[in-house]
Amino acid sequence: MVNRVVVGAHYGLKDWLAQRITAVLMLAYVALLIVLLFCANGQGYDGWKALFQQTWVRLFSTVTMLALLYHAWVGVRDIWMDYVKPVSVRLTLHVLTILWLVGCFVYSVKVLWGV
Repeated sequence: MVNRVVVGAHYGLKDWLAQRITAVLMLAYVALLIVLLFCANGQGYDGWKALFQQTWVRLFSTVTMLALLYHAWVGVRDIWMDYVKPVSVRLTLHVLTILWLVGCFVYSVKVLWGV
């Protein structure tokens, strides 16, 4: 029997599962927004403002944003790892991607929670 040495980051199953779970969460959020859109009956800006002032909507939106950002991180990180061979360039792209995603999260918290 030959022992095969497997090298690499070993993300595989964990990241595959994380992408599926975050996708289902985002789908549930979009489905909820569609239902709320049909129930709103054209209330306009004031209706949406009242909806997003409710804590459960803000919390669900924040959790969905975290799921979206993690989903994006897994996908983009895999692209950088698969197609960018120079380690210094790949590391730079990883850091820039992380900074961009953290900035997006901070801005989304500012918008949703009015911080």
